[in-house]
Amino acid sequence: MEGSAFGDRLTRYVSATARARTVPDIAPEIPEGMLDSISTIVSTEEAPFLAHLARVRVEWLDAEADRLGNTCFEMRPHEVEARKRQRLPPGPVTIGLHPILAEDDLLFAHTLAHELLHAAGMTEHDARHSDLVNAIAPSPKLSESPLLQDIRNQALNQQEVKDWTCGHCGFVWDRTTVKAPSRCPKCARPFK
Repeated sequence: MEGSAFGDRLTRYVSATARARTVPDIAPEIPEGMLDSISTIVSTEEAPFLAHLARVRVEWLDAEADRLGNTCFEMRPHEVEARKRQRLPPGPVTIGLHPILAEDDLLFAHTLAHELLHAAGMTEHDARHSDLVNAIAPSPKLSESPLLQDIRNQALNQQEVKDWTCGHCGFVWDRTTVKAPSRCPKCARPFK
């Protein structure tokens, strides 16, 4: 599928899928201290369901799921918002995590922290939500996450451009990143 033209380059959209070999028999568990970390840095004003996090059910999604995690309230969105305003309990809440996360502890913790903040009532994906997730369980670096490395490799394999050529000095090097380089590694001039 072709994207839109950007300058003299044509961007191309790629998709990568995380497929688990199997769904673990044992349900995922919230790591020791994660709920305490959340309750110390998040206030009940911004997360009205904070007191109810201990009752959240955590389970594995299907092996073919198209997301790493999701939070499901057992009521309609407008009812959840009304309960947030009225400081009422959220009712049953289930967090589903992709089974591939069982193979990557750092990404598991990061994804679970993200979903627990949703379960606590922070349903928006804003800068505060992102900052809190990174404070509780930082996003792993590419070098630390086998799952992120696999997704990057899938994206690279779908790209038409397999190597980069400097327009200034003619140096050619293998493509190892999805994003185009900013400079040539040989002559250090801006990449074009």
